[in-house]
Amino acid sequence: MTPEPPISVQTSGSVKRTLFAWLLLPLALIVPAGAALQYWFSARPAIAAFDHALGDTALALANLVRIDGDRVVFELTPETERSLRTDQTDVIYYSLVDQTGHLLSGDRELLNVGPAEPPGELAYVDARVDTRPVRVAVRGVACGSGVCQVRVAETMLKREHMLSGAAKGAAATMFLLVVTMAAAIAIGVTRSLRPLDGVGTEIAQRSLEDLRPLEVSAPQEIAPLVTALDRLFVRLRHATQAQQAFLADAAHQLRTPLTSLKTEIELALLEPHAPDVDAALRRLHAQATRGARLAGQLLAMARSDPGAQSAEPERLELKEVASAAADEWVPHAVAAGIDLGFSLAPASVRGRRFLLREMLGNLVHNALEYAGRGSEVTVRSYTDHGNAVLEVEDNGPGIAFDERDRVFERFYRASPGNGSGSGLGLAIVREIAVGHGAQVDLLDPPSGSGLLVRVRFPNLEA
Repeated sequence: MTPEPPISVQTSGSVKRTLFAWLLLPLALIVPAGAALQYWFSARPAIAAFDHALGDTALALANLVRIDGDRVVFELTPETERSLRTDQTDVIYYSLVDQTGHLLSGDRELLNVGPAEPPGELAYVDARVDTRPVRVAVRGVACGSGVCQVRVAETMLKREHMLSGAAKGAAATMFLLVVTMAAAIAIGVTRSLRPLDGVGTEIAQRSLEDLRPLEVSAPQEIAPLVTALDRLFVRLRHATQAQQAFLADAAHQLRTPLTSLKTEIELALLEPHAPDVDAALRRLHAQATRGARLAGQLLAMARSDPGAQSAEPERLELKEVASAAADEWVPHAVAAGIDLGFSLAPASVRGRRFLLREMLGNLVHNALEYAGRGSEVTVRSYTDHGNAVLEVEDNGPGIAFDERDRVFERFYRASPGNGSGSGLGLAIVREIAVGHGAQVDLLDPPSGSGLLVRVRFPNLEA
């Protein structure tokens, strides 16, 4: 059996990857936008709350400003100032600037920070104090004929911590969303495509003779594919039945005339005939015998095709198959002057009896044809590590190592090409062995001369 050529399937990409791309690409765009929006909507109210608290402090300080004649009085007690500056995280600054721009109370660092606000107005600005960023609330307070400025500032540590927490929260939420949605998409896509894997697995596990409808539960989108495959199986089943009918007819039509021709030639050889036609009759007899065997081999090769096998495999003993063949081949061995022996031990296989007999017949025929008169041929069956083994060994000329692969090709005959073989024997052996899941090896016998053909069958218990 020639090795199957590699199957080249033209693909247009992966359905799974396409689905993932179309589902995850929008997710990749939405997630950053969602994270930014979540960050914005969670950070903005918190920042507004910090500003509101800072503005309340500025308003409270502005309420401590009063006018005493021409003087601006800022009634801030030391206790109130300590309370104002008390903060677990940030540093608090404040200042009161009169209408002329002079610092009346507080921190000089805020003297020129921020714009001057009209009375009753409140503004927020960002600035830096001692290289540290601060948030400043500026409140305008009426001071007689002028406007005083109350400024309250705090460093940004609480805000930075809040913004960092908001960013981490948004990132964690989006990450959890991405992981959850990616897992859901992966599970959904995989489960949706699983019926396709089921169809492929069932088809791959089937033999050529198993043309039953596919037993898979197919979703609506895959049902047309399954239906088309079932219809293909029906057509293949009809074609196989037609082929089997043709083989039956061909067996009858070929064997009958060739057998009749061979019989007539044998009768002619027994009848008195002129000496000068004796050689011609014997050549005709040899060719008729060879033609009959060739027809049988061709039919055996066709029947060894798994697609043409109708008989169900059964559990067989190679010892029994070889014993039954002994009666057929011993007379041929005696006529050829060859010592044909059998060393048979129990070896169970699962297969088709007529094909195994054909395989053994081809191995023995080859050995008898090419080993030469005076040679020894031994047929063995045994079990090795649970594997049934069938061997045919001869001490003839053997087959050159560089030809041992080619002799399995149809109609190839190894040099020197003696014998009446057609070059189909080992090809049929390989076909039948492959159909039974067995392996055929051409080896050197332990004696070093001749040929050892070993057929190793699969372990029935594996």
